[in-house]
Amino acid sequence: MENRIIPQEELSKFGSVQSINEQAKSLIEQQRLTWEVAAKNFGALATIQTKDFDFGHFKITAQFNTERIRSSAAETDAKSIAGRTCFLCLKNLQQKQKGILFQNKYLILTNPYPIFPKHLTISNREHIPQQILSHLSDMLQLSKNLPDFTVFYNGPKCGASAPDHFHFQSGSTNVMRVEKEFDELEKNHSQILLQTNDIKIVAIENYLRRFIAIVASKKELLEEKFKQIFDLLDIKNGEEPMMNVLCNYTKNQWRVIIFPREKQRPSHFFRDDEQKIVVGPASVEMGGILVLPREEDFKKITKKEIEEIYSEVSISKEKFSPVIKKISRLK
Repeated sequence: MENRIIPQEELSKFGSVQSINEQAKSLIEQQRLTWEVAAKNFGALATIQTKDFDFGHFKITAQFNTERIRSSAAETDAKSIAGRTCFLCLKNLQQKQKGILFQNKYLILTNPYPIFPKHLTISNREHIPQQILSHLSDMLQLSKNLPDFTVFYNGPKCGASAPDHFHFQSGSTNVMRVEKEFDELEKNHSQILLQTNDIKIVAIENYLRRFIAIVASKKELLEEKFKQIFDLLDIKNGEEPMMNVLCNYTKNQWRVIIFPREKQRPSHFFRDDEQKIVVGPASVEMGGILVLPREEDFKKITKKEIEEIYSEVSISKEKFSPVIKKISRLK
C-alpha cells in the first residue's frame, strides 16, 4: 500500500498541499509528469472536438473522446466481470499509478482517461460492490473536501465500468451542462416538492432526462431524505434502483442531483448497421456531456438521436410522476 501513496513533499512541488482539494489537483499534475498515459490523455483534452446542440432552455454537448471507449463499451455482465482482474484493486493498479488517502478508506487517483480538465477516480480500498446507500455520507464528505470538483456516482448498471469495486469519480466543477444550467432550471422549470429553512427538494422534467435535486445545509437531513427517495424508486431483484448521482458543496450547502434510470444502454448501442452509436450513458452523460468514442458517431449524431438516447435510458414520465407525488408528501 505504501508504495501507492504519494508523499506530501512530492506533491508540494506542484502547489499547496494544505487541503485534500489542493492535494488532489497537485496529484493530477504529478501524474501527468510521471505517467505517460495520463500525460498523453490530459494533453489531448486541449484539442478534443466538441459541439453543442441547443434544445431551447438547455444544451447538450457532444464530446469526441476516443479513450473513453473502455468505459462506453465495457462489458459489465457477471460473466465478464468474473473473467477479468479488477483494475481498481491496489494490486492491479497500473505501475505508475499513485494516489492520496482519504479517511484511510479511499484512494484518490488520477483518472488516466479524462473527460474533464481535472478528473479523479476515488476507489474504496476494499473490493466491495457498487452500492450508494451505505456510502452516501462519504460522498457528502468528499464533496465538502473537494470544492473544486463535482463528485459523482454511477450505479452498477448505469455506466460503472467496475460495478464490482465501489468507487466515485470527480471532475472539474461547473463543466457539466446541468451545473451551468441549474439555477435557471430551478427558477423557471422546476417543481418544488419540499422546502424548509434547511432543505429544498425540486423535480425537473422538461430536460430530456428527469431528475430530483436536494439542496441542504444539514448533512444528516440530506442523508435522511436521500434514503426516503431511494426507497421510493423502483428496486428490482433486491438490487438498488438504477441511478446516477452528482454532488457538490458550495456556499455552506450540498446539492445532490439524482437521475433515476430506466435502462443501462439505449437501443442505438446494440444496432449492427450504420445507425449504431457507441454510447454508454453514465453520470457525465446525464449531466449533459454526451461522450462519443467513435468519430463516425460524433459526426453523424443529430438532435433526434440525442432525444432518443436520453428518452430510452431515463426514467419514464409514467414512473416519475408517482415518485415525485410521494416525495412531496414527505415530512
